[in-house]
Amino acid sequence: MSFITDKQTLDDLNIFGKSRGGAIYNLFNTTQTRGGAQVLEEMFLYPLSDIEKINKRNDIIQYFQEKNIAFPFRNDAFDAIEYYLANTDERTMITAGEDSLQRKLRNYMGTDTDYELLHKGIIATIEIYNSLHDLLREIQSAQVPAAFQAAVNEMHALLQDEQLAWMWGEKGCKKLAYAKAAKYDQALRFAARDKIKKLLYYIYNMDVYMAVAGVAGARDFTFARALEASNNTLRIEGMYHPQLTNPVANNVQVDRNSNIIFLTGANMAGKSTFMKTLGITLFLAHMGFPVPAKHMEFSVQRGLFSTINLADNLNMGYSHFYAEVLRLKKVAEQVNRTENIVIIFDELFRGTNVKDAYDATVAVTAAFAGKRNCTFIISTHIIEAGEVLGQQCNNINFVYFPTVMKGSMPEYTYKLTTGITNDRHGMMIINNENIIGIIKSRRPKLKSV
Repeated sequence: MSFITDKQTLDDLNIFGKSRGGAIYNLFNTTQTRGGAQVLEEMFLYPLSDIEKINKRNDIIQYFQEKNIAFPFRNDAFDAIEYYLANTDERTMITAGEDSLQRKLRNYMGTDTDYELLHKGIIATIEIYNSLHDLLREIQSAQVPAAFQAAVNEMHALLQDEQLAWMWGEKGCKKLAYAKAAKYDQALRFAARDKIKKLLYYIYNMDVYMAVAGVAGARDFTFARALEASNNTLRIEGMYHPQLTNPVANNVQVDRNSNIIFLTGANMAGKSTFMKTLGITLFLAHMGFPVPAKHMEFSVQRGLFSTINLADNLNMGYSHFYAEVLRLKKVAEQVNRTENIVIIFDELFRGTNVKDAYDATVAVTAAFAGKRNCTFIISTHIIEAGEVLGQQCNNINFVYFPTVMKGSMPEYTYKLTTGITNDRHGMMIINNENIIGIIKSRRPKLKSV
């Protein structure tokens, strides 16, 4: 079963970003090949919901990080081989009978471009074959983990296949005689094309593993451990946003008996950043990727849905409140038909009046509390709702981000604290900025000359 999410969530967490600049994908995309970048994008598009697959990918990436194995291939060789293999027109096959004086003259003059491109593709294929042969030797000497052993065995079998093994004898070759090129072209581009494509697939995956391992090492990410879904466990120590400078780390702990995080705090105290951080961390963990934390273990979930930066829809005639209601309806339907999903709501019902927002927050959160196989993170400014929910439900984890006053100026610790905040500093910030004074001030009259 696949891990389900949607565009709203991907946008909220900036997984791809509109221009990819500053996106989480971009953070990890240090791949050396176009094929590797495509594999990486596919991993981001399709996170995992299988405990074995998640832990297996984790183990492979951790192996490449620990062994510090470098990508040994020349990048432009992949462009040459991809172009070469994409040409499946048999009419372009190099044939020994065409080695005429006219062709030799074109070759001498450098005008036989079709042949040169095919020759370049053959040389690139031989080069990649031999580089992979050497890489596998290095990998085998570094104690291959069980999670990666099957892939290594498959690559070895392909390298030893009689249709490909002859390339070992051409190691270091830069120029082929025409007769050899004709022989090798038929073997590589037609007879063994699928086997070479399979080798490329393995290489592109290793490109991703090495790139992600490098990011993990440079940024001090950790490798999360996936657990069975039954207990709905989530334990994270030292979690931080991967794109902040000097971020403040926080801990999170959830299980079936505390599966709702009810988050309060003043504006600018850190609520939205925390929710995005948690969403990103969970998303990466379900990809089998290293996460921005010191330690993490989690019950595998089936999906993740967030509502952090929800806009109205003027084209459809939707107000912000109605857009919230429609979003909540979609999430409620998903919760009703799917167990083990994570829901993140930042400031539920901010688009309506305080009384309706209070009633709706209490009613919806209490209903969510009955779904103990799911995890909910809900933030609000309506602290009175938290007080009522504390009496109605026994599985809500109340936390807040405190504000410390330095005279009339608020300072934020960004450190998650147990309880419900009483901080209300909106008017103080408005007064500090002299908003009322600016509005009431009169424009000075111009003096007559």
